[in-house]
Amino acid sequence: MGSSEVSVIPGLQKEEKAAVERRRLHVLKALKKLRIEADEAPVVAVLGSGGGLRAHIACLGVLSEMKEQGLLDAVTYLAGVSGSTWAISSLYTNDGDMEALEADLKHRFTRQEWDLAKSLQKTIQAARSENYSLTDFWAYMVISKQTRELPESHLSNMKKPVEEGTLPYPIFAAIDNDLQPSWQEARAPETWFEFTPHHAGFPALGAFVSITHFGSKFKKGRLVRTHPERDLTFLRGLWGSALGNTEVIREYIFARLLRLQESSQGEHPPPEDEGGEPEHTWLTEMLENWTRTSLEKQEQPHEDPERKGGIRDKIMSSRKHLHLVDAGLAINTPFPLVLPPTREVHLILSFDFSAGDPFETIRATTDYCRRHKIPFPQVEEAELDLWSKAPASCYILKGETGPVVMHFPLFNIDACGGDIEAWSDTYDTFKLADTYTLDVVVLLLALAKKNVRENKKKILRELMNVAGLYYPKDSARSCCLA
Repeated sequence: MGSSEVSVIPGLQKEEKAAVERRRLHVLKALKKLRIEADEAPVVAVLGSGGGLRAHIACLGVLSEMKEQGLLDAVTYLAGVSGSTWAISSLYTNDGDMEALEADLKHRFTRQEWDLAKSLQKTIQAARSENYSLTDFWAYMVISKQTRELPESHLSNMKKPVEEGTLPYPIFAAIDNDLQPSWQEARAPETWFEFTPHHAGFPALGAFVSITHFGSKFKKGRLVRTHPERDLTFLRGLWGSALGNTEVIREYIFARLLRLQESSQGEHPPPEDEGGEPEHTWLTEMLENWTRTSLEKQEQPHEDPERKGGIRDKIMSSRKHLHLVDAGLAINTPFPLVLPPTREVHLILSFDFSAGDPFETIRATTDYCRRHKIPFPQVEEAELDLWSKAPASCYILKGETGPVVMHFPLFNIDACGGDIEAWSDTYDTFKLADTYTLDVVVLLLALAKKNVRENKKKILRELMNVAGLYYPKDSARSCCLA
């Protein structure tokens, strides 16, 4: 069990500090295997962008190849948005076994099956909950079908390998949709919300609750009603809700419910529940419940602004609910969560799985950092425009201060030649899982792996450079770039 209060603490939570400190020992060992010497471990963050099922599969390919090349063990933070969160969370539910994870991925898309009965049962159970929302249907009936997974584990289950330092510290991104006007007008940092194995909350406000109490009710900073911890299937739906328009999702869901009702009269009707009642009779209740809740709405902590040490923002502290959606609706990669100086990141490996302009995230992050005086490499707009016409596989961005950023577009001329548009069309963001045959999955995995493998020398060189910050000046250092 975590704390029963809202923590309002600037900087890192103590659990994260301890986990990162333990991780440093493993990073130093990994660097030594790569023949990179350092007295202290530099902080390296790997970021995965959104992009639906394409991002999910490509991110798994990146993680698999980084593991194979000995690079993943040198990483302190893994952070993702939308489809990448599905891949990153799978890493932890499989205890970091990338071979088994990749084999499971191929198996899921070989058999082309989806457990409708189990997904529907989870949806019905959610419909009876006080915290029911459209996210539940989206998670259990849409995202589970896309990924062919229905993980019932929880973020808190990831604590053991993270606290032991055997795996990087994961950060999963969302944004507060009610603060979208503030984001559009001023790129407000308060818009960003994060999930880790230990906490959920607003890093810009320093306001967090224990991850086991996400979805529970708080009053004046104290827990007043507990709800069971939300499972990973639900959270994946929340993190991957880029179609975050209520009416669009309602139309999609109504159409699917209609098909379910029709199928209940057909050859393979949905199973009955424990009371012998056909499950499709609950569909009416689901629709009725949606009238009393909004998209992504969860009862979350709010603070009395007069409470000592509490959240001082009156709008934030007076709200009854939080309305969380896919962070890709702000910036399609989680730069804002790893750039705060409290996380002391020295090197960022940014893997962009976008089907469109792979530098849009760099543009958006540059603007965000300029507005809030956050150190970030500055790139001229004209140069970004030039790069976007024929993107290479890797770009190294450096500023006078702040982290070094290595940016890796998935579709690039080095790997795809002149067929970037064809690759993009093949892996369209809204492409349904039914069209992802095993061959299509394997090709995408191979492309993502190639982008890592072909740039290993560059990654090692930048690792050596940031590690050199901690190496004795009077000693020689080496790095094998073979």
